[in-house]
Amino acid sequence: MERSNGILPLNLKLAYAMPAFALAVVGIPVYVYIPKFYTDIVGVDIAVVGYLLFGVRIFDAVTDPIIGWWSDRSNHSMGRRRPYILFGSLFLALSMFFLFAPPQGSTPFMHTVWFAICIYLLFFFWTIIAVPYESLGPELTRDYNDRTSLFALRDGFLIAGTLVAAAAPAIVKGIWDLDGSPEGERMTFLRMALLYAPLLIGACGFCVYRLKERTSAANNVRLKVSTSLNLIRHNRPFMILLTAFTIGAVGSNLPAALILYYVQYVLGSSNADLFLIAYFVTGIVFLPLWIRIAVSIGKKPAWLLSMLINSAAFLGVYFLNAGDEWIYGILVVASGVGFGATLALPSSLQADVIDYDEMVSGKRREGQYVGLWSVAKKLSAAVGVGTGLTVLGVVGYVPNVEQSENVKWVIRSFYALIPSICNFLAIVIALFYPLSGEIHRRIIDAIDALKTGKSVVNPLKPSHVICRAETVCTI
Repeated sequence: MERSNGILPLNLKLAYAMPAFALAVVGIPVYVYIPKFYTDIVGVDIAVVGYLLFGVRIFDAVTDPIIGWWSDRSNHSMGRRRPYILFGSLFLALSMFFLFAPPQGSTPFMHTVWFAICIYLLFFFWTIIAVPYESLGPELTRDYNDRTSLFALRDGFLIAGTLVAAAAPAIVKGIWDLDGSPEGERMTFLRMALLYAPLLIGACGFCVYRLKERTSAANNVRLKVSTSLNLIRHNRPFMILLTAFTIGAVGSNLPAALILYYVQYVLGSSNADLFLIAYFVTGIVFLPLWIRIAVSIGKKPAWLLSMLINSAAFLGVYFLNAGDEWIYGILVVASGVGFGATLALPSSLQADVIDYDEMVSGKRREGQYVGLWSVAKKLSAAVGVGTGLTVLGVVGYVPNVEQSENVKWVIRSFYALIPSICNFLAIVIALFYPLSGEIHRRIIDAIDALKTGKSVVNPLKPSHVICRAETVCTI
């Protein structure tokens, strides 16, 4: 699939990136718009929505590693990953449609039941697609810098999909002349569902059609569960990367859940859509620059720099009040400069730590690593969304009225202050990440040598020797 120089052709990178666009178009409304739609329009209690969103992430903590483990062991004629991507998209589109189009005239209890069933089905089928899809990426190229390009393109499509999703309610309302009344909001989400479903199925289908999986990667993993978990636990680069990413992700998910509340009740503005668009456009515009920076100074330093820029700018949002729209807009754009890199670079680094695992275990286990990575993403989102919304309910949030100063302070703190603290802590932890481009090159050389039956020295542990691809001499 790669060219002779190990670089993946652009047309195949584009085919791989397309599902990210569609998943973002579906996902962002679920994270940003659906909670407020169900609390303020459908009539589900905000604390209950918070509990359910937290609970579904716990559910994901079980399903994500299982799907990853399962896809690693799959032996289908289409490959290990592609069947899940293709068929999962059909059921995800269906569950998304029902979530976006709740029935009218039901009791609050039935609305709550409807939301609970739909959100659990949506996230289950999301896992069916997302874990194998993300597991496919590290298999496509082994080149250290080409991976940055691949995942930057994928996450650029993710940001573009996010941008479309952020603008979608306003676009739909403008095209069909819908207002902000409850009926208008319901029609807006219904039309979004009718547009999103074929986009999701088409993007996933095209990816599956264009990409062929490596036969060399389809080695059915037969490690014992205890052995597998032990190897992951001793993968120091992965554990550092996962810890830093998880803490930073908690920080990024709180603003995603609370931006509509912050803009409306703290700033006193109705321009949340415009601020989201400005943030995502900035992220896309600066993403190519971050690819060059990563090639020049390395992935880790570039990632640290992007997190620092993103967090330092966003911290100022905590100090704003009603009427500070222009200052808020400037801070949002400044924070967006580092946004794209905070998505793409951890994905590229993750692919490298999977190579380190292959050197030690002799197996390609993308699914298991991506499954754990996905758990971290979703649990951090659960903490962000669940905690933020639940605390608002506890302190006395009431929809569509002027909020008390205490509620405004809670919104401001959970939207800006706590996320910035999380990101600064993630930066400190990420300083200890040990893989560089040179060390990764030595890992790839060691993998190739092990396949020929040679013994190699572990680049991160020079006193430890590994022999043969099938046998781990020492960890």
